[in-house]
Amino acid sequence: MSVMIERLEGMVNRYHEINDMMMSPDIVSDSKMLAKLGREQADLTQIVETYQEYKKNADALEEAKALLGEEDKELREMAKMEVEELEPLCESYLQKLEVLLIPKDPNDTHNAIMEIRGAAGGDEGNIFAGDLYRMYVKYAESLGWRIETIEMAEAEAGGFSLVSFMVKGNGAYGKLKFESGSHRVQRVPKTESQGRIHTSTATVLVSPEIEADDFDIDMNDLEIETMRASGAGGQHINKTDSAVRIVHKPTGIVVKCQDGRSQHENRATALLTIRSRVYEEHQRQIEAAAGAERRSKIGTGDRAEKIRTYNYPQNRVTDHRIGYTVNQLDRIMEGRMDDLINALITADQQAKLAGNA
Repeated sequence: MSVMIERLEGMVNRYHEINDMMMSPDIVSDSKMLAKLGREQADLTQIVETYQEYKKNADALEEAKALLGEEDKELREMAKMEVEELEPLCESYLQKLEVLLIPKDPNDTHNAIMEIRGAAGGDEGNIFAGDLYRMYVKYAESLGWRIETIEMAEAEAGGFSLVSFMVKGNGAYGKLKFESGSHRVQRVPKTESQGRIHTSTATVLVSPEIEADDFDIDMNDLEIETMRASGAGGQHINKTDSAVRIVHKPTGIVVKCQDGRSQHENRATALLTIRSRVYEEHQRQIEAAAGAERRSKIGTGDRAEKIRTYNYPQNRVTDHRIGYTVNQLDRIMEGRMDDLINALITADQQAKLAGNA
């Protein structure tokens, strides 16, 4: 307890230090440093405010306890009522502070880069990839986030063999990072004449957007080529060599971007995307070498890991990592994912509190 209080006091001191620094003319004129301090301050705000509430109520609790020994019976009764009210309140603040003090993934506040691929099941796998894309778009829209397409390969029967996109919004990666893995669908495909249920899969990969200042990528390791964009897009997209394809030679990671209005725009988006993918691979290798599971006990973030089943006949969604099952598939496919996402975040926090991640 004393270690925790000491840590909290240090955070309060840092919070006030940042306040003072942000009023300094040198910092005000340095937009990058101002933004960095602003992010740090934002991370500390909830902790500091919760701790201040805890201290206020803990002080009141101590005062009430001191009155329990008074001779005045009425005063003792009032003190007893206060103690009964304040003890659980202080305990709830301590529990909240425990969660807030869990080391945070510094990338949680970043934008997210998502890639969905149709996998097992042929046409049905591609159609399901399209359904997942629509689900994430609707979820993002419900939170006021923006979607920017990076690459889109439409499948003949519908859906996508591949679609990658940026989800722009504060905390996007923190909410979406547990979506990486293999998503399995059980339903009767439109092409099935005898009404048999088929099982198909689509894979999802989620990476944080990584700025150049956060992770340096050697341009000599990149093979960059331009080409004519393919697919729908009208005259502009088919008459200019605006598409950009980048290969990171050491890892073999490939990114193609063609949805921007110019080669310059596509190149910038492709570079940003490949930096994020290479960063993820770099982190995976570090954690594998250390013998640690990636991200948390909830999941490894591996594209091959089966994380969730969507059963259409029973209107059921099951997340296999946390044993979460709900008969609301129709709602979830419409982007109403809050309960599911929050259950994953809570399970991750509990695993970290228990020292299992």
